[in-house]
Amino acid sequence: MKKTILVALAGLVAVVAFGQDKKTRKQKQDDRKQRINQLIKQEEEGALIYHKQGAFGIKLNTDGYGIFYEHGKYKTINRTDLWWMELGEHQSKKQEKRTNSLGGYYIGNPYVYGKINNFYHFKLGLGQQRLIGGKGNKNGVAVSAIYGGGLSAGMLKPYYLSVYYSNTGQSKDIRYTDDPQSFLDPSAIDGAAGLFKGFNKIKFVPGVHARAALRFDYGRFNELLSAIEVGVNAEYYTQNMPIMVYDSNQKFFFNGYVALVFGKRK
Repeated sequence: MKKTILVALAGLVAVVAFGQDKKTRKQKQDDRKQRINQLIKQEEEGALIYHKQGAFGIKLNTDGYGIFYEHGKYKTINRTDLWWMELGEHQSKKQEKRTNSLGGYYIGNPYVYGKINNFYHFKLGLGQQRLIGGKGNKNGVAVSAIYGGGLSAGMLKPYYLSVYYSNTGQSKDIRYTDDPQSFLDPSAIDGAAGLFKGFNKIKFVPGVHARAALRFDYGRFNELLSAIEVGVNAEYYTQNMPIMVYDSNQKFFFNGYVALVFGKRK
């Protein structure tokens, strides 16, 4: 009898707790809808909802990749002043990784045949973000145009290979300028020398860059910023930036990109 009563009480407590939890979730949803409606009303009256934002982004370019940080200060409902910094790498469309094999087993580190430099870049830029669509949208989705530009520092890091010299019976890490003939001899290449090899010999080349994009913000009426950005980059450097031996060296780089952007508004 006591067990039956205890089981019944436990079931009653569970039902009450579930009902309260369900009510709490519904209350949270109602509060969020009410808050969004209030923000929309404030915006329609010309008030600034937020004053600043900070965001991080991960970019996949048509010729490489990058990461960036962006800071924005809201000036009007439709305009935000931005500054950003970005770090990334440009890669040649001709580069292809190879791996040596012996008896069906891979030996040595994978390497890119004919690659002479890793081309990294660091950018500092100023620009603006302008709202062009999504005003008053209760779903909080907004489309903005982003544009601007600034300075760019190109960084050429020599690409090293581990090369076997049969006359000495030893392997040596070399760059293209050390021994072009052995560097381009597939039969002598053991593999890539290592990721950090050559960082002490980086060459800096100054340049400028410009950026134009459309940003689709899925958290517009939310303190958390969540967006997808699609755009183009243009960079110009004061000298040619060689990446591959058998590739045309150039000063101007143009690419498209897709980025995931996440951050916070205040």
